[in-house]
Amino acid sequence: MATWHPLDSLTPTEIADACLAIRKYIATDTDVQAIKFVTCYLAPPPKKAVLAYLGIPLAPGAKPEEPTPITRRAEADIIDIVNGRAYNVFVSLKESGWTVDTFDLLEDGLQPQISVEELIHCETVVRQDPRVQELAKAVGVTPEQIYCDGWSIGFDTRFSKTERLQQGLLFARFSRHDNLYAHPMDFIAIFNSNSEEVLNLEFAPHYNPSPNGPTLSVTSTEPPPTLANAEESLARTNRARIPPPRTSFDFLPDLMATTQPNFSLRTDLKPLHIIQPEGVSFKLNGTQLEWQNWKMHISFHHREGLVLSTVTYNDHGEVRPVLYRMSLAEMVVPYGAPEAPHARKFAFDVGEYGMGVMANELTLGCDCVGQISYLPGAFVKHDGTTHVIENCICIHEEDAGVLWKHTDFRPGGRAQTVRRRRLVVSMVCTLANYEYIFNYQFYQDGTVELEIRLTGVLQVYVAADGEQSPYGTVVAPNVNAHYHQHIFSLRVDPMVDGLNNTLIETDIAPSPFPTGSAANFAGNAFTATDKVVSTESAREYPDKSTGIERRWSIVNPGRKHYCSGKDVGYSLGIKGGAIELLARPDGWVGRRAEFARKPVWVCREVEEAKGGRLYPAGKYVPQTRDTPADSIGGWVKGEKSVENEDILVYLTVGVTHIPRPEDWPVMPVEHLSVTLKPQSFFATNPSMDVPGVQDKHSVPASFSSEATSCH
Repeated sequence: MATWHPLDSLTPTEIADACLAIRKYIATDTDVQAIKFVTCYLAPPPKKAVLAYLGIPLAPGAKPEEPTPITRRAEADIIDIVNGRAYNVFVSLKESGWTVDTFDLLEDGLQPQISVEELIHCETVVRQDPRVQELAKAVGVTPEQIYCDGWSIGFDTRFSKTERLQQGLLFARFSRHDNLYAHPMDFIAIFNSNSEEVLNLEFAPHYNPSPNGPTLSVTSTEPPPTLANAEESLARTNRARIPPPRTSFDFLPDLMATTQPNFSLRTDLKPLHIIQPEGVSFKLNGTQLEWQNWKMHISFHHREGLVLSTVTYNDHGEVRPVLYRMSLAEMVVPYGAPEAPHARKFAFDVGEYGMGVMANELTLGCDCVGQISYLPGAFVKHDGTTHVIENCICIHEEDAGVLWKHTDFRPGGRAQTVRRRRLVVSMVCTLANYEYIFNYQFYQDGTVELEIRLTGVLQVYVAADGEQSPYGTVVAPNVNAHYHQHIFSLRVDPMVDGLNNTLIETDIAPSPFPTGSAANFAGNAFTATDKVVSTESAREYPDKSTGIERRWSIVNPGRKHYCSGKDVGYSLGIKGGAIELLARPDGWVGRRAEFARKPVWVCREVEEAKGGRLYPAGKYVPQTRDTPADSIGGWVKGEKSVENEDILVYLTVGVTHIPRPEDWPVMPVEHLSVTLKPQSFFATNPSMDVPGVQDKHSVPASFSSEATSCH
């Protein structure tokens, strides 16, 4: 029987039972007539209670705390269908069943995340709208060919903040499975999810060719001051209608074979298999995973997606905690086209939709290869029942090159090569046109890595013949792909040898002493200077002109390395993901995505009965117009001490995407990663005991070659 863990996600049965208890409470204790559930998920128990239950000490050398009872609690967001108001509810599991603890009306304007059902329904209603059908007919598109991606409205003060809005990005599809993004329409619909009606239809202006560069066909990028009907919106753009391009750019092989002349799949690829004849080296007990001295808890979260918790490393018999929790806490995708309505395109894919609810059901041998273990995910539907994603989380091992190697070059000397293996815990999420692949990777040398891979289809808009926007790339005839960024916020709740940790900022700089001086005669000296980050704050990279390289690490001052004398710790590394938000700080996205302005934030952990510091852009993200007080910018204003405290570190990473024609019709993966690497944590290289096994299945590709021993 699988071992229970206090951080296990709500089961499908628990979700349904908790929602039933909420329904009964509403029917007997409120005047609410009809509701739809938006979220229902585990309310995490107190951190110290979890660690006591698991027997994990709070400090180096300390004994675990005595276990205390842990109450199973759930949190839900619901919407009153009649008046559109939203409520936040907490329930507890008691001997008599689930019981409502609190039932709170949200402030006007606060909106829970947009549900999958609302996104799907947006397409249905928009397609059936007579005005949409009329506009589509004018450019040769029939009603059944109309498709619509629902997006959060982003920011639009022309509408009431109490309305629950989406902007529907319109496309045509000319056969059942063809790539609809190859056929963008020239207008956008505004949809109210509560009233289920199309409120407005909008057209974007045109960029006219000019000797000095493209010029906008309107005098200002400012949205119209009042809501306009479709005719007025089109008149404002100062251009004629643009039909969707008809050329197919499919991604399914059977369709490409019929729509692209002379297309055929490559035939020169020989099979490449991953074989583990004796099975895997990891153990999965329910949601607890053990591998190569690592032990951790894996869970599914409707908002954050894949969450790792209570991560420990067995260091020669001593179980040493490393992380309490790590997850993708938020992300934003700001697009760079300033003209209305494109300026509203900046999706908060975690806070507005939920990364978990967008997770794929993974296919064996495709998304993950080798010997695979899977875990499911579950989230609530509008009616309080549960949607289950089977094979949602993938766990497997893979070869990752050389772990370490050395050759004694002297005559008769020996060499030792040790292959690096990693454990991969992954999830793939589809957000309309884009795919995000999240790989949490654990290594035998004590390193943890989050690798993010981006693929899918570019967000595009129709372009007139000859149009070249200065804010996009024409990747196919009449298909303009906007410039944009993908900015992620990784929440790290460290537990480096216990809960009391400190963030260290290290500047690596050339010596201030000039060449020829007594202190730096050869001119080659450089130093690494550590600085304790003592208060809650945002950290940033130094000006590039200084020549200083800045790094960060998380340490435990309560324990020092036996030889280096430094505090035990883990360094934070960003590979190919250092980024700066290009939107102005006082602009629409800059005000809402304050977390994206700085690469590192540190604050105290605050655990509260109704949730702690989980989401850097705020708990309720859809349709916010400014940064909420309950967000990372507000948290650090307290400037409380974070030295030797229970801290949170938020890392900002991402990519700036200037689309290429080679990214069309589906872009090859772009990837970035964040690493947590031990630094004075272990006495020596902890992977020295990994055997250097020579793979007997490896053979010369040419039979004239001879194999040699690697050790």
